[in-house]
Formats: sequence, structure tokens, C-alpha cells
Amino acid sequence: MLGIRAATAYMQSQEHGVSFCSRTTYDDNAITNAIEIYNKPSGALHFTASNNDCGVRDFDMERYQLVKHFRFPWPVNHASLSPNGKLLAIVGDNPEGLIVDPNTGKTLETLSGHVDYSFASAWHPDGFTFSTGNQDKTCRVWDIRNVSQSVAVLKGNLGAIRSIRYTSDGKYMAMAEPADFVHVYDVSKGYETEQEIDFFGEISGISFSPDTEALFIGVWDRTYGSLLEYHRRRNYSYLDSFL
Repeated sequence: MLGIRAATAYMQSQEHGVSFCSRTTYDDNAITNAIEIYNKPSGALHFTASNNDCGVRDFDMERYQLVKHFRFPWPVNHASLSPNGKLLAIVGDNPEGLIVDPNTGKTLETLSGHVDYSFASAWHPDGFTFSTGNQDKTCRVWDIRNVSQSVAVLKGNLGAIRSIRYTSDGKYMAMAEPADFVHVYDVSKGYETEQEIDFFGEISGISFSPDTEALFIGVWDRTYGSLLEYHRRRNYSYLDSFL
């Protein structure tokens, strides 16, 4: 399992260097599996840390304080907050995922469908649909209004789905396998249209630019380590002219 072994959070200040340093957990065996940075409805900047000690911790990055700490029955590999800040998707070393109240940690919904451990989650900007990535080589798309079954099952080629990202306009979703493959789906067409990016190297993560114009893929392979940048292709047919 990929992770940050040193379970330590640093926040960088251009003026003063490291302005805050704190351990997320004192468990000797702990791994920080994922960190998600977000803005609360109030505008405050926070981040959520998912840990192998079965904990999810919410930190206030402006006050440098641990605000909330929730515990679950199994190691947590990823947590993602819905756009309105009212729901938290939790996945980890358990086939079932959870939707919990981010204020109390109370479980609101259980997600059943995957058959192995999950490593990734992401919310669509509409706040209703979200996705989970699993070691069973699938990404499942869910609708929070009815989680009795997933609305789509997207299959990878090589291994676990370890990273999922939506564009800020909600038109596209990308999912990354452990190596070699990143899949980009057209959300507006019901995830039925796919572009597969095939290259060589272990994948450390993926991210869309805020303006949706670029997709970045981190490659952590010792030989081919790099940051790949793919730009969104547009059809400017109105610029065509006939001679």
C-alpha cells in the first residue's frame, strides 16, 4: 500500500519557512494514506488526513489545530468531502464504503458492491454523484439519493483504481490505475465514452487544473519519473473557412 510513512504534516510559508509541524498520529505503525485539502463553507482552509490507524482527522490549516478525529473499524485509505460540506465519503480496508456526517462521524449510508479494499473516492461538483476506486479493478459511480446500487461500474486493465478526479465543470472524470493506465470518461454521456491514456511508469496521482484545461499525471517510476501534462482538445469549428 502506498503511503507517507512519516505521518507528519508540514505547512509552508514563503516568508518564514515551515510555520507549523505536527504529527497526525503517534501510532508507530501508522501510515497517512491520503490528504484532501478543502475550503469549508465559511471559507476556512482545512485538510482531511486518512490514516492506517483507522482514523480520519480534520485539521484547521489557519489555526494549526486538530478539529475532529473519527475512528472506524478498519484502516482508512481515503476520505472526500461533498461540495456542500455535508457528507464525507470514507473508503478503506473493507469492501463496503461509508457516507458519514462530517460533524459527528455518524454513519449515514453504507456502500455495497465492491468485493475488495478501496483506495480512492471523489465527488462530482453537482454534490449528488460520487465515485469510489477499488482493488477489484473497478470504479463505481454512486448517486447519494439512492445508494442501494451503483449507477455505473468502470473497469480498469491492470490493477486497483488508486486515484479519481472530476473536472471543476463536472464534464469529465479521470481514474488512475497503479501503473501505465489513466482513463478519462465523458460524464455528460453517462461514462460510456472513454479515452485511455497508455504510458509506462508507476502512477503517484492525477489532478485536473482548476480551469479544466489540463490533466497532470505524476509518474514516480525510478527510471521514468516525471510529471505528464495533457491538454484538453477543443473543436473550434467556427474558425474553419473555405477557399
